[in-house]
Amino acid sequence: MQETPPNTAVRRVVIAGGGTAGWMAAAGISRTLGPMLDIVLVESDEIPTVGVGEATIPTLVTFHRALGLDEREFMAATQATFKLGIRFADWKARGEEYVHSFGTTGKDHWSAGFQHFWHRGRARGLAGDYGDYCLELRAALEDRFAHLPENGLNYAFHMDAGLYARYLRRFSESHGVRRIEGRIAEVQADRASGNIEALVLASGERIEGDLFIDCTGFRGLLIEQALGVGYEDWSHWLLCDSAIAVQTASVGPAVPYTRSTAREAGWQWRIPLQHRVGNGIVYASRYIDDAQARETLLANLQGERLVEPRTIRFRPGQRERTWHGNCVALGLASGFLEPLESTSIHLIQRGIIRLLQLFPAAGIRQTDVDEYNRQSREEIESIRDFVILHYKVTDRDDTPFWRACREMQVPDSLAHRIALFADSGRVFREGFELFAENSWVQVMLGQGLVPRSHHPTADLMDDAELSRFLGQIRERVARTLAQLPAHETYVRGYCPAAPV
Repeated sequence: MQETPPNTAVRRVVIAGGGTAGWMAAAGISRTLGPMLDIVLVESDEIPTVGVGEATIPTLVTFHRALGLDEREFMAATQATFKLGIRFADWKARGEEYVHSFGTTGKDHWSAGFQHFWHRGRARGLAGDYGDYCLELRAALEDRFAHLPENGLNYAFHMDAGLYARYLRRFSESHGVRRIEGRIAEVQADRASGNIEALVLASGERIEGDLFIDCTGFRGLLIEQALGVGYEDWSHWLLCDSAIAVQTASVGPAVPYTRSTAREAGWQWRIPLQHRVGNGIVYASRYIDDAQARETLLANLQGERLVEPRTIRFRPGQRERTWHGNCVALGLASGFLEPLESTSIHLIQRGIIRLLQLFPAAGIRQTDVDEYNRQSREEIESIRDFVILHYKVTDRDDTPFWRACREMQVPDSLAHRIALFADSGRVFREGFELFAENSWVQVMLGQGLVPRSHHPTADLMDDAELSRFLGQIRERVARTLAQLPAHETYVRGYCPAAPV
């Protein structure tokens, strides 16, 4: 355990770097603790941001509500559309698809999830597709959306990441955050304590602080280059290490889901916004070179290219500690998981909320630092396992990449989950895990993992009762679905964005 020397109360917060991570941190901290802090954000217009985290998950809706943001205003400002899940194509096998939706499927019993009743119904010829019992999944496939009473439809957003950072900048500055333009030339640390004392800009300006938040992206300018905190590499489980991103013109109505299509040595994303479509390919450079990946991406685009494709290198993994001394790393500076399940912005959001819950107003205490790091590690490792699941459980063996994925050893925590579900259909959510039982069930079934048995509670219903139970759920989904308008129509009426 690294000891943190006692220090003074935290009043001056310095955020190094802008982009999504920096401005989300500025917004969250200023909205919550702004009156008691002096908050400065340092960023340089010379340094580009990655800016491809444009698909989100429902936790962002909660974050925005906590900030008091107006949803219509946010969506119009960021050219946003709604998202009900992710449509996976060619992951289990070529030509097969499934949807990981944000909804709840069916109706659980306290002793057993809905999948057990569905499994028995399927075996008896009484059940339809698993997705037929989930409103969000059916609405996604039929391109429908509307806000329903009592949060009856779980959703997230597709949005322009660059516009999102600008929107949060305006919000943050209205809550007292000061932005300083400049490139960080030096990070000055106290030799005795190891804590950061100040950032020195290329202009010579010196910015002192009590707490520093590293949002400098993959560089990890503070957490790694200045403080030397190491990095835990997960590339033996997550083989992809590169991405190419490009934007295209829209050629049809925006659908309420992200599309993920498996390719020869990775996968391709498609994210529909109001004014354009975000596209990209994530791939393993040891199995396919940049030229081949670019060719694959460009051959599978729809609509006119709006920008030149750009290549991004990454190393999947996490910091050994995301809070060290008086520095907290957020976003890419803290670690990286490929955007397969749209968790990048969620991890930024969770890091901010966790910091606010453990905020060191009276001075940094090692117990708070240790708790922050414990929770951060537990959460990202559970997400890591969920992402690895998509690669490990597959019928594909048509390329060296997919054969390597099928044959690789996975973390013990994931191996146990897979074996437990294969044996009994059981899934349990623990601790700070993001993904609930239904997410694991949807992906495991979608990837072709069918349980060998079900919970005995499902056997208490005879065929007539089980058929009636399943039929009522399916009919309720279909009845609600029929009342929903087209997604494109709803967006145009709810949050139309100005032309770009």
